[in-house]
Amino acid sequence: MTRDHVIATWAAGDAGGDGLRALLAAYHLRTEAEKGVPVADATRLPERYRAEVEDPGAAFADGVVLVARRGDAAIGCVVLGAPVEGRAEIKRLWVDPGERGRGVAGALVRAALTRARATGLRSVRLSVWRWRATAIALYERLGFTVTESWDSRDDLICMEHAFGGSGGGA
Repeated sequence: MTRDHVIATWAAGDAGGDGLRALLAAYHLRTEAEKGVPVADATRLPERYRAEVEDPGAAFADGVVLVARRGDAAIGCVVLGAPVEGRAEIKRLWVDPGERGRGVAGALVRAALTRARATGLRSVRLSVWRWRATAIALYERLGFTVTESWDSRDDLICMEHAFGGSGGGA
């Protein structure tokens, strides 16, 4: 596994915004196809998802966007949502398919967990589509466990990573 990538916090207006938008578009296009409602391109995504692609700075203004880069290329991303009642939610974990198998997804999730723990949160949660077995296995390796669902959509598994009383470990 090579580790020639860097994880950085992305902010609206940062260079490389097109790379993040491309990653988010790929994530949403793949997800819609997996749900059985494929769309031809990002301009045809449901409004909620199209807004994330078009303006991630506004869409995730209350959260933290982490981007994995190799050189100048954005190769992966994850969003850590704004904390609510002592927990945050991980969303939009995506690694360019050509970059998979190099530890990028794990590095992104660990960076999000480290950030959450450092801010004193008690846990981080996420939802993942049941058919994304590789992602579920990654989350389990990183300490997430299946928990009661907070989302009524079919085929979603809800998971949570709790930090121990002393801050826990990622």
